[in-house]
Amino acid sequence: MKDEKSAIPRTEPIQSATFSNPVNAEIRRAAATGIYDIRGGGAKRKVPHFDDLLFLGASISRYPLEGYREKCETSVKLGTRFAANPIELDIPVTIAGMSFGALSGPAKEALGRGASAAGTSTTTGDGGMTPEERGHSSKLVYQYLPSRYGMNPDDLRKADAIEIVVGQGAKPGGGGMLLGQKISDRVAEMRNLPKGIDQRSACRHPDWTGPDDLEIKILELREITGWKVPIYLKIGGTRPYFDTTLAVKAGADVVVLDGMQGGTAATQDVFIENVGLPTIACIRPAVQALQDLGMHRKVQLIVSGGIRTGADVAKAMAMGADAVAIGSAALIALGDNDPKWETEYQKLGTTSGAYDDWHEGLDPAGITTQDPELMARFDPIEGGRRLKNYLKVLTLEAQTIARACGKNHLHNLEPEDLCALTLEAAAMTGIPLAGTNWYPGKGY
Repeated sequence: MKDEKSAIPRTEPIQSATFSNPVNAEIRRAAATGIYDIRGGGAKRKVPHFDDLLFLGASISRYPLEGYREKCETSVKLGTRFAANPIELDIPVTIAGMSFGALSGPAKEALGRGASAAGTSTTTGDGGMTPEERGHSSKLVYQYLPSRYGMNPDDLRKADAIEIVVGQGAKPGGGGMLLGQKISDRVAEMRNLPKGIDQRSACRHPDWTGPDDLEIKILELREITGWKVPIYLKIGGTRPYFDTTLAVKAGADVVVLDGMQGGTAATQDVFIENVGLPTIACIRPAVQALQDLGMHRKVQLIVSGGIRTGADVAKAMAMGADAVAIGSAALIALGDNDPKWETEYQKLGTTSGAYDDWHEGLDPAGITTQDPELMARFDPIEGGRRLKNYLKVLTLEAQTIARACGKNHLHNLEPEDLCALTLEAAAMTGIPLAGTNWYPGKGY
């Protein structure tokens, strides 16, 4: 006689949603090593993003522009508040700060070449200014970070703008890491630190502790540069209303706001995934702060963190940004995570599109490395051409959307041109849910 218990049909085993395979693997890794996980890139968890917004194109109630006959302007001027020489860009898409050290010298050169060919600016990142980067960048923003790695007044005076970095979207409140295997002779010399020794960037500036001190620091930088160049202030997306307000009070010309989908060269994985706000949640309070101060469009707002397409560019600008910055997307345009290196990515225990161990200096594409043999694979001229093409496409896509909404300048896009697909996105942005005039928090 058959056992009655064995006759009961068995269901398929179900993996715990809380203790999933990736979570369990990380627990085992932590137990085996006793150290936290370090990686590059941005957040991999799914959070509300620009994909949760749609444009409302013109029909009868709105009049579209004809793409072949009517212009849609894209130019933007940054730093008009105090700087004698504000930066004038042909397009509202800039290249975010990525350091020499995290990136190879040829990669930094390619960013300068591509940005210049597209009529926009690029940014130095931590670790100082390389001659190649300055030489190939028609407009170069010099980052002034807590670490002061590579910082000197001579390079400050060579810059077209200065960006004081207070925080970064991938790690607001935390510093960065550059591990010893990427500290080559040249990187060590520029940073005035030992070769081959792990380097951590501080999480806060050593010579100011609040907005009043920051105001003094900004005045100091203006004196060094003769009040000629704009002073940007970069903040990680955590408390954007208050941080934007204090940035304006301290005298910034431009506020750079970086959401949690922004990347990093290397920091703790737990930081990347659990600290900060989604980019679309940052824009509305920052714009509200500028409006409350009567400074919207007078102090420019640059938004970064997960910008990928011309639609993302247009959505950020419709929400009130003056320009956007790209980092991860620019590296992909250069050739990072390219499937042509799939065999080598697999040797590293990963796959193209998922590689994020940039801190190890083993990037097969030769972009996030200081290894001479790997760097030799990357052609900065071809990389610059590819970046120029990508920036051109982003701009054309944003123009196409703006014309469909009846706008003759990207800056004329507005929240009224958008609707939200999810309750979360509607609540974060104050943009009505599709098919309604309501968003969470608004009375009927």
